[in-house]
Amino acid sequence: MHNIIVAFAKQTDAQNFKSILMRGGFEPAYTCTTGAQVLTAMESLGSGVVVCGYRLGDMLSTELSKDMPAYFRMLLVASPAKVEELTFSEQVVYLPSPLKKEDLYSTLTMMVEGVQSRRKKIKEKNRYRSVEDKKTIDKAKEVLMNRHHMSEPEAHKYLQKCAMDSGTSMLETAEMVLTLNE
Repeated sequence: MHNIIVAFAKQTDAQNFKSILMRGGFEPAYTCTTGAQVLTAMESLGSGVVVCGYRLGDMLSTELSKDMPAYFRMLLVASPAKVEELTFSEQVVYLPSPLKKEDLYSTLTMMVEGVQSRRKKIKEKNRYRSVEDKKTIDKAKEVLMNRHHMSEPEAHKYLQKCAMDSGTSMLETAEMVLTLNE
């Protein structure tokens, strides 16, 4: 699974594009027709690539690109006339239509690999915490242990689960616990 979301305003276009990707060895996780559906799919996947057209059922691709989480990239497939005057963030790669399958497959491969390597680098960076970060996490555990009568392993597990559920780092979750305790 490559964590690919296919999003086009018309369901038939989305299904056709999904079929094209599947023939190229990609298996999209979701097909969507609205930006709201795409945002919901992004939450459940955590990272990946959105392949979409210029317009979705409820918003333009430019609006969607502004709401995308950091671990996502957008591959915009549209006619040059529609995107002529638009400016996109670094999260967006544009392919003009009509397009060649080879261009689509190579671009998508590059984007998926880029998302995966970026996520891996950030995970590696977070693996090694500074002394200050460890102290902050330990203080948050202490608060949970005192206030909610948790053991140290229970407090640690609670912080981990909250971090995973909210999509934040354990340090950010610990800081939130400390802020709420003040």
